[in-house]
Amino acid sequence: MLASAAVGSRRRLKRLYSLGGSAWEFATLRGDARRRILSLDPSLYTVGLANESTREAWLKKVLSELPPGARLLDAGAGECAHKKYCEHLHYVSQDLTKYDGKGEVGLHMGAWDTSRIDIVSDITDIPAPDASFDAILCAEVLEHITDPTLALAELARLLKPGGTLIVTAPFCSFTHFAPYHYATGFSRYFYEHHLRRIGFDIVELVENGSFFEFTAMQVRMAEPMAQRYAGERLSILERFAVQVVLSMLERFSTADKDSNELLNYGIFVRATKRPPAVASVKSSS
Repeated sequence: MLASAAVGSRRRLKRLYSLGGSAWEFATLRGDARRRILSLDPSLYTVGLANESTREAWLKKVLSELPPGARLLDAGAGECAHKKYCEHLHYVSQDLTKYDGKGEVGLHMGAWDTSRIDIVSDITDIPAPDASFDAILCAEVLEHITDPTLALAELARLLKPGGTLIVTAPFCSFTHFAPYHYATGFSRYFYEHHLRRIGFDIVELVENGSFFEFTAMQVRMAEPMAQRYAGERLSILERFAVQVVLSMLERFSTADKDSNELLNYGIFVRATKRPPAVASVKSSS
């Protein structure tokens, strides 16, 4: 019994020492670092915030590089959010137009306007002739398709030889647009295997974000998810914990070396369709 009490005392002393060490670490931080933690304002950290802005910047760039007058299909266009980057192109939108923005499961938009869609169809069966587009955009759509490989094959059919396919999709995602959510994400190996198999050469493949960026995005979701699914709010102590974790993740993100191979926000792909003779030779080899 005395031995047990002694062990308990040693453990308490170690905890007190650790707490003292933590207080010392905090006291030795730079003033701006301490202020950011004490502010309880997660917006003062940039880590975990760049998913959409990085994707939009990449899409704007690759779409602007398409030649003026090129005929572009925006497959799964939804509300045609990327039409604004296509003023120099002949823009055609396609969508199933079944999602209305409402629902009780997962994350929903609340409202969703597909009234501007040019072609209403399933993405695996688009009523347009073979090789009728110079470029095809498919942004954040593949996770909403029951068989994304069939969709890619249909887009390959519609694209002219030498044409450009532009694809983005999450590496990992929450349930959203339910019930039209069939995959949580896609790795680089999905694109490398399937695009090459159906006659594409990958020109650019970008892994957006990193393990640390993705983790920070989830940390930021802790409070809204706690409110929604547990009916709870973060305590003051827990808000301090979030600030400390974001500070840590921002530091690791700055020093990051290739953690995107493990986890990232999503992948951007630009590929060109091979001429038929080249495609048939490669597929048979």
